[in-house]
Order: sequence, then structure tokens, then C-alpha cells
Amino acid sequence: MAWRGHLSRNLKELRILFCQTSPASSSARSFVQKNYKDLKTLNPKLPILIRECSGTEPQMWARYDMGVERGIRLEGMTEPQILKALEDLVKVGAALKA
Repeated sequence: MAWRGHLSRNLKELRILFCQTSPASSSARSFVQKNYKDLKTLNPKLPILIRECSGTEPQMWARYDMGVERGIRLEGMTEPQILKALEDLVKVGAALKA
């Protein structure tokens, strides 16, 4: 999982949105609780924004150079699937730089 340390090389910002109470957001909440500290430690200058709002469907957004953004809906995903989705967003950022 060396890619975790390369988030700041390939992303300008990471946003995770979810509802504080809905069952649809439970995996996203759990993902943030388990992974935020490690991701922030490995990428201290990368803005990782956690947005909680009642009724919001779980989503993850990555902002790249030149204002390009990509989003993924997280509803129905497990924590490992969310981690894989984040890895895919990092790969997109690497491809955009190439």
C-alpha cells in the first residue's frame, strides 16, 4: 500500500461526504475512523476534508491539477472497496500528470 503515501503527489484535495446517522453511510464513516489518521500522517500537506451532513449520500471526491475533479458514490461499498476506490482516484491523478 505504498500508494497511500503518494496521495499528495497526485491529488490537490480529497473530500469525503457522508451522513452522520444513515445506514448507507456506515462504511464511509468507518473508513474515515480507521484510515484518516494514517492518510493524514503520510500526506500532512494534503487537504483531506470530511463533510458530514444529514441526508447526504456517501461520496468521495478528488481534485487534481487545473481544477479537474472526479467523484465516486460510496453507497453500498464495503471499507475495502472504498480503499480500492481511493487507490483508483490516485491512479487517475498519476495518469493525468503523465
